[in-house]
Amino acid sequence: MRSLLTSTTVLFDTMRLLASQVAEAIGATLVGPDVEIDGASFDSRTTSAGELFVPLVADRDGHEFIADALGRGAAAYFTSGPVIGGSAIVVDDTAMALMALAAWARRRLNIPVVGVTGSVGKTSTKDLIAAALAATRTVTANIRSFNNEQGLPVTILGAPDGVEALVVEMGMRGFGEIARLCEVALPTIGVVTSVGFSHTELVGGIDGVALAKRELIESLSEDGVAILNGDDERVVAMGRHARASVVTYGLGGDVRITEIELDDLARPAFHVDSPWGSGDLQLAVSGAHMAANAAAAIAVAGVVEGRIDAALAALTSATVSGMRMEVARASSGAVIINDAYNANPDSMRAALEALSKIRAERRIAVLGVMAELDDPAAGHQRVLHDAIERGIEVIAVGTDLYGIRPVGDPIAALGALGEGDAVLVKASRVGGLERVAMTLLES
Repeated sequence: MRSLLTSTTVLFDTMRLLASQVAEAIGATLVGPDVEIDGASFDSRTTSAGELFVPLVADRDGHEFIADALGRGAAAYFTSGPVIGGSAIVVDDTAMALMALAAWARRRLNIPVVGVTGSVGKTSTKDLIAAALAATRTVTANIRSFNNEQGLPVTILGAPDGVEALVVEMGMRGFGEIARLCEVALPTIGVVTSVGFSHTELVGGIDGVALAKRELIESLSEDGVAILNGDDERVVAMGRHARASVVTYGLGGDVRITEIELDDLARPAFHVDSPWGSGDLQLAVSGAHMAANAAAAIAVAGVVEGRIDAALAALTSATVSGMRMEVARASSGAVIINDAYNANPDSMRAALEALSKIRAERRIAVLGVMAELDDPAAGHQRVLHDAIERGIEVIAVGTDLYGIRPVGDPIAALGALGEGDAVLVKASRVGGLERVAMTLLES
């Protein structure tokens, strides 16, 4: 089967822009020298030389840090306040100007743009898609979870010269957010990994999550492709609302994974059949659920390239963003799983399943709070039940929602660890449990 995307790839010459071009593109005013801009940043602490600094107004007013950004080499800056020297691009609203500039820059590209969303696995799937496409072309993907109205436009503006594919994760914290991101990114391919109990309090429950995630699929044109997890009925149902072509993946999808086996670190090996070919694959990342994430990446490669052989080869060594099913052996000999970046009941279940498959005599889950659930008590207690069913000991940290007494010192509660032990550390980001994982790895 040939690629479903038949338009010719055309590259723009460069993403480097003159400050005057930026001002003209968004109807702003340039005050100061007309300098060359290469990329954008909204954090003065990490601003690099040549970038456009965008001061956002949130808990702190980013205008306070313009001087810091200029000191780090920022070429120019947006401002809706005073001009303090250098090259200032005066706008009414800096956040809106950032989105407008990214939308303008995106329209200069005629390349595959892959949007990825889902309650579970979207960051890992984004990483695997980027790895699969990078086997054959130059790819830009958002770093970490730069998946909102600040991170996505910065990703677009940071694309290098000659970029040939763009992969952007899209987060959801309410209705309309993904739709707004799609207005900027104009995805040609939309991938939905799952609908689960994540951010449910913001959209009235899991059916609201499905509606909000569906905005990605509804944004696709008739020339686009929707790639849907065929093992999630709420995701499959999105296909009925798509103008685009639909490709499914999973245990029984168009891209089908079978013969899944896990090694002693729960890294999956499996067989894949697709309209673009078949093959066997051993992943370097842990968790049976990573096989489905890889299947989504294979589907994207098939759609874009019309073949999957290069993608299969690339995925064997692909890694994912930090604190997401990072499996390592500590100096004590214990296996530590650092999955502390985020959590909801569905991702907890997947992580607990991975822990249960790791070869160990004792399996312990150090668990923190799961944020933004519409029924927090039920969600946490369901996770405890899942752990007990798998014979996993649970140590709760910072919350009594699991129905067990939380501990103040999880390291002390774990006691001495050795080769026969495996420990999962997982919570929502606000739980800050990555410090526990790091301490365990150093012990």
